[in-house]
Amino acid sequence: MTGKKIISWKKYTIEFLSIFIAVISAFALNNWNENRNNRNAESKILLEISNGFEKDLEDIRSNVVGHQTGMKAANYFRELIANKPVSKDSLMFHYFNLTRDFISIQNTSGYETLKSKGLELIHNDSLRTKIISVYEYDYNTLRKLEEEYYEQQFQENYFKEINKSISQNLQFNEDKMITGISIPLKLNQREEKILLTFLWKIQTNRNFILQYYSEIESKIEKLRMEIENELKR
Repeated sequence: MTGKKIISWKKYTIEFLSIFIAVISAFALNNWNENRNNRNAESKILLEISNGFEKDLEDIRSNVVGHQTGMKAANYFRELIANKPVSKDSLMFHYFNLTRDFISIQNTSGYETLKSKGLELIHNDSLRTKIISVYEYDYNTLRKLEEEYYEQQFQENYFKEINKSISQNLQFNEDKMITGISIPLKLNQREEKILLTFLWKIQTNRNFILQYYSEIESKIEKLRMEIENELKR
């Protein structure tokens, strides 16, 4: 009788262990599948963010060229005011770019997808923090500088007054199209000082935002490299 109890006990123990192992294995497999799915989702989102950064860099570099062109335009008109030799053929090009404004375009679809799935999907804490910083701080700051910061609104702040002084010197053809400008400019001392002040202000503010663009461009390029390394793991 005792022997039968021992055999029965061993039988139940083996069955219990079999069930236990099966449950643990199923749980481990499920956990592995979940981790794999999360990793795949993370990789897709990181790739989308990286591709978005590439497009953002194109927009940043385009705006950088635009601001640099605006600074050259300010130099052109400073030389014009000083009665130095300038190309009359470049007049309208520089006149257009002198007070030209820009907008900041960001591709945020990858980041919005990440937020909808949970920021913790990116397991690398350092990488996650840097991505959040770019989208939540740097991009918002850049957008405000370009589109909301009062001193950066060149068209609104300077064009009207500059045009008021310059327009009396512009030359027009029979079709009322601008053909050139009379040199030397007919400006009184007050108008000249105001124009020179505006040109200085435009260049100073463009130089300020160019420095910020440089910082963000460098940050995004480094971040793209980190994402690329993360995707290779």
